[in-house]
Amino acid sequence: MKLRINIWFIPLIVAALFAAYLIGGILYFNATPKDKRITEPIISQYKAEEIGFRQESGLLLGRNWVDGNHVEILENGDEIFSSKFDAIRKAEKSITKETYNYWGESIGTPLAEELAAAAKRGVKVHFLMDFVGSRKADTEQLRIMEDAGVEVVRWRQPSWFQLSRFNHRTHRKILVVDGKTAFTEGANAADDWYFDEENGGFRDYHYKIRGPVVNDIQQGFSENWVAATGQLLTGADYYPVLQEQGELAIQVTSSHPREGQKKIRKMFLYAISSARESIRITTAYFFPDHAFLDALAEAAKIGVHIELIVPGENIDQAYFRLASKNRWEQLLHAGVEIYEYQPAMYHAKLLIVDDKFVSVGSANVDNRSFRINDELNVNVLSREFANERIEHFNRDLQHSKKYTIEKLENRSAWEKFAGFVTQILGPHL
Repeated sequence: MKLRINIWFIPLIVAALFAAYLIGGILYFNATPKDKRITEPIISQYKAEEIGFRQESGLLLGRNWVDGNHVEILENGDEIFSSKFDAIRKAEKSITKETYNYWGESIGTPLAEELAAAAKRGVKVHFLMDFVGSRKADTEQLRIMEDAGVEVVRWRQPSWFQLSRFNHRTHRKILVVDGKTAFTEGANAADDWYFDEENGGFRDYHYKIRGPVVNDIQQGFSENWVAATGQLLTGADYYPVLQEQGELAIQVTSSHPREGQKKIRKMFLYAISSARESIRITTAYFFPDHAFLDALAEAAKIGVHIELIVPGENIDQAYFRLASKNRWEQLLHAGVEIYEYQPAMYHAKLLIVDDKFVSVGSANVDNRSFRINDELNVNVLSREFANERIEHFNRDLQHSKKYTIEKLENRSAWEKFAGFVTQILGPHL
């Protein structure tokens, strides 16, 4: 007896198999982060002030420390964007920019107009924005730039052949002008950073950097520009010979979701293991893995004074705060002091170890930054610069409320349940 198959079933079978492949790829690769590379405690023989720390951290993180740099600290949106726009207006040869968020009439449109004006006067302008982070961008803003000659690329724009990597976002914030001046840290190109704190603006910092290390920041941009376009930017317009501009030693650390490239997490763990006296951390989102929590708790138990500032009720993603608190018990019992910033959404990202080592950049202390996103931080070895950042830290601390173990234990049943449910998503937060 011959088996008859309706010819119309064949396209349906093919379509079903293709759909299963796509769904399987999305679920497996996006919902399953890669294994952590460091699972055992790190024991550092060196303090941050010792030459061995500088040498070893350069080897472990894959980039050497670069001397002769100057850093200007920029505070909140008005100061940050005024400085950025001024640099763009003075650009003569090249502008490279990478960001997660791009949207809004107050920031997005002026930025589009400034970049377009630069392109019209002959500056080579390359703008890499994350697709998810720029989903609210106005098509007119994109048109203004593209019509002027700006190369606009949206990172991980959905396509059937790379759905398995759709969850891998670029969270970097980089602006490099003429290969000589760089800006980086936490502020996105979006209206949340335009308004002051009293009117719903985010609390944040940014850093204007000049000196030889700008070449390393440019190379950090180039990593993702090549990955997105296949185009390698070369020449003195992007990588000029740079003279010393100051006395700061700076190291750039970039991180990718690919195996062996999760260097931000490695950098944090190594710096924490070197602490002998104090650790100060600020982050917009705090949800690290258990090995990271163990490292902080162990440091506190041996007498390291640890202070952590996170957003309070003004956090832009309330579910994240609920999930985060379910990770605080171990730290509070170990003696870690946790503070919630009160006036506004707190978006600053900072690590200070022993008043000597400072790391600032795009990375939060969470699994997305450590294992899924592309991130870039700059590390500074300077007691003077650390003291400047400590002044800002202490000022923010004055506007924060200390969170106690008693408050954690007295959370409502609903808050505890909500925290339990949301922390199931922890590896992807």
